[in-house]
Amino acid sequence: MASTSDIRKGLCIRFNHDIYKIVEFLHVKPGKGPAFVRTKLKSVTTGKVLDNTFSAGHKIEDVRVETRSYQYLYPEGETFHFMNTDDYNQIALQRDALDAPDLLKEGEVVTIIFNAEDNMPLSVEMPASVILEVTHTEPGVKGNTATNATKPATVETGARINVPLFINEGDKIKVDTEKGAYLERAKE
Repeated sequence: MASTSDIRKGLCIRFNHDIYKIVEFLHVKPGKGPAFVRTKLKSVTTGKVLDNTFSAGHKIEDVRVETRSYQYLYPEGETFHFMNTDDYNQIALQRDALDAPDLLKEGEVVTIIFNAEDNMPLSVEMPASVILEVTHTEPGVKGNTATNATKPATVETGARINVPLFINEGDKIKVDTEKGAYLERAKE
């Protein structure tokens, strides 16, 4: 058993007869009344996200998890195939187990979280950022790059991301996997 002081991003807990992963949390200590923790929980079985508030000192049941590195191989409809980088065993996971499936490039190494009790995969954690090539975007107009204006671009995985006007087709860009947003032009 853990308490609200142990809450952190990525912690898996048993809540409402399901296993949830903490996506966001905020410790709140109001001037009046007891402290509490406001959380955003994502179900690892259904992918449903819900907000919940725990009062300070509330006991939560954490789930013992193991993390393993897997390499993404290929998609097959709604199923994504991964290979363990240690023993080369392969597993297949459904699209809803992934946080950002549109940003997953073949060959990318991800961390898969497993329930230590029954060895079931709970969720897939992407790297903080990925480098993708822009396959389609409108050309930028010269002299129109002084503002923070953006334009839509399609990257090699098929995802659509807003990029600055100076980005052209063929450029490699760094994308934040949590927000699905442009970070910077990738250095070669």
